[in-house]
Amino acid sequence: MKHLLPFRVYEAQTTSVLTPDQEEFLNSCTNKTWSVNPKTGLVDVRGNFNCGNRNLYTLPDISLGHVSRDFYCSSNQLTTLEGAPRTVKRSFNCHSNRLTTLVGAPQTVGGGFICYYNQLTSLEGAPRTVDGYFLCHYNQLTTLEGAPQTVGGDFYCSHNRLTTLEGAPQTVDGDFNCENNQLTTLEGAPQTVDGIFRCDAFRLKQGEWNPSGWVKILTTGNAAAQKLILTLPYLEPDWWNSELQRDPGKTVHLLASCWEHIPKAVKSGIVIPSGYEDEFGLFSGFDELGLF
Repeated sequence: MKHLLPFRVYEAQTTSVLTPDQEEFLNSCTNKTWSVNPKTGLVDVRGNFNCGNRNLYTLPDISLGHVSRDFYCSSNQLTTLEGAPRTVKRSFNCHSNRLTTLVGAPQTVGGGFICYYNQLTSLEGAPRTVDGYFLCHYNQLTTLEGAPQTVGGDFYCSHNRLTTLEGAPQTVDGDFNCENNQLTTLEGAPQTVDGIFRCDAFRLKQGEWNPSGWVKILTTGNAAAQKLILTLPYLEPDWWNSELQRDPGKTVHLLASCWEHIPKAVKSGIVIPSGYEDEFGLFSGFDELGLF
């Protein structure tokens, strides 16, 4: 029994920094599953935190630490995420607000991150790594700078104002959707997409975001698709030369299937390994390029 009194005194001291209104707000958002962490002094939540659809213009001035499940502040009038928790175990949902940046968002999110239907012009403040999906479609983004570089699920940036994919995540374990933008280049596109890749000019199925899939677009796509796919940095001379050194037989075959679609400036920088010249004998004008 001698330990009960000190604990009660400490609990009273830590919770006394919150006003009655703040405590009432926490109770209504968490079903009274919050507590002040004695180590950090921050308010931690066991379970969900839901302050969605309350016509909030700002998040309450409460120092939130960790939310063990989902955090919802969607369908409000928020213009800032200042006051959001530091970490969220599962998903963070701030869709349908008036946000222009993500400054103040948690930097650790164990599930998905949903920020569509805002007025985002920047992804500044976004988590660096998201274990689930990242959905930022239906905004006003002109750049993906600030986006997490690793996404464990789908990444949607469709219905924005993007002309380039600079800043996009480089590893996407789900689908990558950049439709309904104004892309003139695929510069910055992910290195790895495990799911479907969608843009206005073409679509590649699951497992096709690789040289074979890119060649498929070069050989079967329309003019707009071919033009766009050739802006991939992975199809520059350095990429081809690296692949020719790593696996010359396979890469020579890939080159043979799309040679006529490759820009002359790119062709002139490709160095064909000795012994593979005959693979290109059927391509008119190859000798004039002086490649072998």
